[in-house]
Amino acid sequence: MTFAHPTASIEGKILILPVVSTANVSQLAVDLLIASYGLKRLATLDPSYLVPVIGASEYDPSDLASPIEVYGTENASFAVIQQRSPVLKTHKQDFIDAILSFVNQSGVSALVTLSGVDMSNRMDEQMMIPTYHIIPTGASSLQSSPLHTLSDLPIPPYSSPVPQFLSQSSASSSEGAIPFIPGGGLTRRLLSSLPKEWSIPTVALLHFVLEGDNRSDAHLLAAVVARVIGVDSKGWRQPPSWSMGLFGTPQDQTLYG
Repeated sequence: MTFAHPTASIEGKILILPVVSTANVSQLAVDLLIASYGLKRLATLDPSYLVPVIGASEYDPSDLASPIEVYGTENASFAVIQQRSPVLKTHKQDFIDAILSFVNQSGVSALVTLSGVDMSNRMDEQMMIPTYHIIPTGASSLQSSPLHTLSDLPIPPYSSPVPQFLSQSSASSSEGAIPFIPGGGLTRRLLSSLPKEWSIPTVALLHFVLEGDNRSDAHLLAAVVARVIGVDSKGWRQPPSWSMGLFGTPQDQTLYG
């Protein structure tokens, strides 16, 4: 099958791509973006690279939701990909190649990837700020792109809190190498797989988080995304599924006497 079905135009839009990672905070942030900005499903992407999953659609119980879909509207300046299941171990690079090819051919104006990072690994100097960024070497400059506001925001460059996972030789010989991201899923592989001449302005937003009830983390990351892409974020609407057992239904308190 083609990678996207049906073919939907997102040309000229900023594309937001969440990576399955620690606490699924990137998927939760995208949930907020979809619900708050009234985004609609534009296309279903090829699910053959992902763990199979299917269920009722969030907003239309008569419809089905698949592992990976594109959402947007004609008037929105951005579109999002929502990925609901992880990539199969034997298909990691195949998926990365396919998604980057899709991004490159779609004519988007910029790419923003989102990822959680394991908070238990952060360094002392990373204690005060939860969100960091990586601008991959070789990508187009952000200065004249829709992401130019990033330089005015208090979002520092990311450095790995666990440098022992990088050999000194590779770190010194590979200028601009993507640092290790504990709990970051395929984020590092995706950024490292960008072609040398990647014409799309690209940034990764990384959010330190622990597993648990991560709704507040998702709100914070979604607000950061809104600032970076330059859209209004006056209020956030949570999707209906968040109130129906996202982190377990409330227990009957009579159980505890």
